[in-house]
Amino acid sequence: LMAVYGFARLVDDIGDGDLAPGGADARLLGVSPESAEDRLVLLDAFEADLRRVFDGTPGHPLLRRLQPTVRRRSLTPEPFLGLIAANRQDQLVGRYETYDDLLAYCELSANPVGRLVLAVTGTATPERIRRSDAVCTALQIVEHLQDVAEDIGRDRIYLPAADMKRFHVDETDLGAKTAGASVRALVAYEAERARNLLNEGTPLVGSVHGRL
Repeated sequence: LMAVYGFARLVDDIGDGDLAPGGADARLLGVSPESAEDRLVLLDAFEADLRRVFDGTPGHPLLRRLQPTVRRRSLTPEPFLGLIAANRQDQLVGRYETYDDLLAYCELSANPVGRLVLAVTGTATPERIRRSDAVCTALQIVEHLQDVAEDIGRDRIYLPAADMKRFHVDETDLGAKTAGASVRALVAYEAERARNLLNEGTPLVGSVHGRL
């Protein structure tokens, strides 16, 4: 789990621009200092190195630590690639028109984490995966609701535009120091959606045992 977490943490740091330009991670991925500030270049290099986890020897030490876990638990590339794709999407997409569009993003950005936990612990079944997806999507939505101000500072809005229109909220409202009644109503609406997803996923807890 620590190896998987290390992967997820690093790919998020790349996507959020939290790596030092031209630093050790960029060099380990074979990216030149001149292009190290380009997050898409770094994500492409990280994906290429990830693929070596499954059919070769990766260059980044974090991915080398991941390789024994991948082999021991027969993990597949798809959830790892999903997390990279989500961070790549963050560089290209800053607004989501509908709730379904946001769910499609969560399918990449959140659901792979739960699927990896189930796979690592040998507890994956179709029903548990379905419940896990509901929990992970809900937690991603909650995080978005917590980080509205931070996200808009990065020119990203994860509140669906159709819902903003319904509640008469515009982008300037989201950047205000104090949330008005319309913003609060919108956040409460999205929070209730997250609550329903969490309730849908709750039976997962009773279906697994021990530390998990």
